[in-house]
Amino acid sequence: MSATRTRRLSAQERAETIVAELQRAGFASITVLSQTLGVSDMTIRRDVRRLADAGELRMVHGGVSLPHGLLRTATYAGRAEDESDSKRAIAEAAAALLGAGDSVVIDSGTTCFAVSAVLPRSFRGTVITHSVPVLQQMLMNTAATVLCLGGELLAESQVLIGPRTTAAAKEIASDVLLLGANSVDTGGVYLMGDREHLVKRAFIEGAKKVVLLVDHSKLTRSAPVRLAGLEEIDLLVTTGPVPQDLSLACAERGVEVIEAERRS
Repeated sequence: MSATRTRRLSAQERAETIVAELQRAGFASITVLSQTLGVSDMTIRRDVRRLADAGELRMVHGGVSLPHGLLRTATYAGRAEDESDSKRAIAEAAAALLGAGDSVVIDSGTTCFAVSAVLPRSFRGTVITHSVPVLQQMLMNTAATVLCLGGELLAESQVLIGPRTTAAAKEIASDVLLLGANSVDTGGVYLMGDREHLVKRAFIEGAKKVVLLVDHSKLTRSAPVRLAGLEEIDLLVTTGPVPQDLSLACAERGVEVIEAERRS
């Protein structure tokens, strides 16, 4: 969401903006909505009461959320807010890479989730995922076929994991994998822990094209669990700037780098 507005929005336009933000992030605070839309807290509270009465959202402590329970928690939504402009730019660049009939695995994490929020309605391919927020978002895209991998719910990340998830992932052959990670450097792609390692490996091995989606903060961050070498990645989509050593390593290993432009 842009932090400045050149004109005052109508009540209907504010309502549409609020609902769109909830579909993207799952949660929004009254204070942030007030600042973003350039109106008072009282005006926002009136707007959200009307939307709540219409069943479009639910009022919760500190703000508003989608009316579908806690499929996307405030903790998850908070992570989605971090680098939100970067994540949207990456998501739009990634969505532009997809063919209308592709089979695409959308991995866990808020950057990958952002792709499902910008996926065009013309997309008639297949989405495969173990991310609960992605599944919820895909309820609004009825043209696509959606495959859900079962397993145990990891609530903090809103993702399904475990032996059943991994076994199902090994049966998937996709055109494109949109992969999330905690860190990438010249040595490869890394995660913070082991819990999603096996399912992500299965996704990588079954994909014709692997597209790594990471915001610029992941380019200078370290993580302990190595997931893949750079040679296993086909494209890196980020907001940059990409460190020179990483850029050179990608070029040497045939990894195309796309630096998406954030909206001003």
